[in-house]
Amino acid sequence: MEPLLRVEELSHAYDGHASVRGLSFSLARGAIGCLLGPSGCGKTTVLRCIAGFEQPTAGRILLNGAVVSSPELSLAPEKRRIGMVFQEHALFPHLTAAGNIAFALPRAEAAARVRELAEMTGLGDALDKYPHELSGGQQQRVALARALAPRPELLLLDEPFASLDTELRERLSHELRDIIKASGATAVLVTHDQQEAFAMADEIGVMRDGAIVQWDIAYNLYHRPASRFVADFVGQGVFLPATVLNPQQVQFELGVLDGAIPHGCEIGCAVCGKGCSAEVLLRPDDVIHDDAAPTQAEVLHKAFRGAEILYTLKLESGRKVLALVPSHHNHAIGERIGIRLDVDHVVAFAPEGAG
Repeated sequence: MEPLLRVEELSHAYDGHASVRGLSFSLARGAIGCLLGPSGCGKTTVLRCIAGFEQPTAGRILLNGAVVSSPELSLAPEKRRIGMVFQEHALFPHLTAAGNIAFALPRAEAAARVRELAEMTGLGDALDKYPHELSGGQQQRVALARALAPRPELLLLDEPFASLDTELRERLSHELRDIIKASGATAVLVTHDQQEAFAMADEIGVMRDGAIVQWDIAYNLYHRPASRFVADFVGQGVFLPATVLNPQQVQFELGVLDGAIPHGCEIGCAVCGKGCSAEVLLRPDDVIHDDAAPTQAEVLHKAFRGAEILYTLKLESGRKVLALVPSHHNHAIGERIGIRLDVDHVVAFAPEGAG
């Protein structure tokens, strides 16, 4: 089946400075995709190109198999059947919630569509209120309902939770995903917050310097990162130095990993056979608390998280690792505890620039 959205080798430049470089991805109908990356990586520029607010300098964008953007062509935004949710919500202060939702609708269908969206978004009791009378979460849902009202095929969300507090962001990200899925819309989310990306998106593209360095599901970005940058950007973890023993084994302070050819160094390690330097990524959930384990580590710091405690542990070498442990194991600072590894998820990397 033809993807609803296809972005092919997209590039864009401002005043000669490339902000997006040869970026490609596609999104199936009904899917939610996310562009995730640090500030200045080009993710909002990609969104603006998809919306039709910016014209690419190279590449093209297709909706339903038809080109809507290229260096030679730019279909007007209002003709693309795209809805947009901005980080500031941009609600009209002089209109009620119902008036905001109905703003772009023909009068004949406005009342029925507003009722339908109010039920979908849980805004039934707030339709007669003005934006200043609504909570931040209600304002966000009004903005989403307004964007969905004309039944767009594609919904674009630009940092939609930026102005909300952490607890509200987490709750709303799950709510908005459910609403978008119920509407049948396809969506692209732009954010720098990985928790928002994990909560909302079916697929995520991690961006760096205007390009997507890995397009994948959240599980693979966390447990199977394709590069050290992705490993460092997504989730918590520490890198320990290691040495390649042979094309199938890497040795480091806590043992030998089998089948762990470092990412970014496959060709070099296969040729030289051994001795290459590498780094092993340990996530907090890779380090397992086990009193019977021979390897001991000292508790340097502990962060209570309710059901779990995040321990910072010092190894014999003085290097530190993180361990996420059920909170009924309440160890004291300075105490030594046994640890072992969940080696099935441990990943090795070549140092950047190797290979």
